[in-house]
Amino acid sequence: MSSSKKEQSPEPPSLIPLLPEDIIIDILSRVRWCDYRTLSLVSKHFRSLVASHELYTRRSLLGCTVRRLYVALSNRETTSHNPYILCLEANDNHRLVLIPWPTHVPHVGSFVTVDSKIYAFDMLNRYHHLPIPSIDCRFQTVHLVHCMNATMDVSVAGVIDGKIYVTGYTKIPWDTSAKMVMAVFNTETQIWETATETMIGRPYGCVVMAGKMYTRDGRNSFVYDPKESKWETDKRLNMFKWQGGCVVDDVLYYFDNRGGKVLRAYNPRKSSWVVVKGLERLVAEGRFSESYYTGSCDGKLVLFLSKDRMTKGIRCAQISLERRHHQGRSEIWGKIDWCDDVFFRSDDLFVTKTLDVIL
Repeated sequence: MSSSKKEQSPEPPSLIPLLPEDIIIDILSRVRWCDYRTLSLVSKHFRSLVASHELYTRRSLLGCTVRRLYVALSNRETTSHNPYILCLEANDNHRLVLIPWPTHVPHVGSFVTVDSKIYAFDMLNRYHHLPIPSIDCRFQTVHLVHCMNATMDVSVAGVIDGKIYVTGYTKIPWDTSAKMVMAVFNTETQIWETATETMIGRPYGCVVMAGKMYTRDGRNSFVYDPKESKWETDKRLNMFKWQGGCVVDDVLYYFDNRGGKVLRAYNPRKSSWVVVKGLERLVAEGRFSESYYTGSCDGKLVLFLSKDRMTKGIRCAQISLERRHHQGRSEIWGKIDWCDDVFFRSDDLFVTKTLDVIL
């Protein structure tokens, strides 16, 4: 072999590892959060940095935090539930990406968010009576909260001013002695407050608007005012059997797949329902969908439509909302920011829950 052949010289080391770690964190804090998954594949060092408290502290100081939508999908055939996150890909398309779920955290139950944390309440807490897991979505760490001060099967939960209001049955629903109770958890003090009985039946939907919690059972809609510790019925809200709804700027939105397949909005201050205008084309395209779900993220409405049984999959549209006044009447108009097919699989899946999380 010729001695003139030059030996291949090693590649020069990357410049970033040679920088001080605080400089690296400062650089990474300005990178899009959706790119962190790719960065974590570069090296073990990068993997630890993108999950570090220092990085998210720096992002918060720089105002680089983002809101992301966590989505729970259920399989009609197996009844299994799995968590996903709505991500923006490099080609500017959106899709649902399966994410790891901490061990011993229930997949089914009632979930609420407080900033970057998800609190998971097991539906069968009456049987298990275990500490409540709190998941910090920035670091995928779990902190256990004290057990509830009431033994119940959790139905719904809502957050008002940093307090989590949890309602559920003390016994099985068909037992004549069963009672609905409400327990309140203060996320600042990490203390459960006194549990009280409620007047409502078994609720299956819950939203929070203007500092009040709204829910419904099989017949009526109710509103709870924490300042007065009082439940009342809301007959105007009960005009439609809203379900799978969300709140944007203290207005309730839900997709009515029975009454003409329209997006309806309820303003609690005016006690009035309106149909959101400007979405006729989207509604027409989704007329054959079998399930609908509305979520909210960063002040925008996100509508999920499951495709028909032949094509399957899930379509998603982000909608900006605008309030207008026309001839003395209040109107709400929707504008589609984007609409993508976000999930492709042969399984018959549908959305059961969305959570707006700060990362």
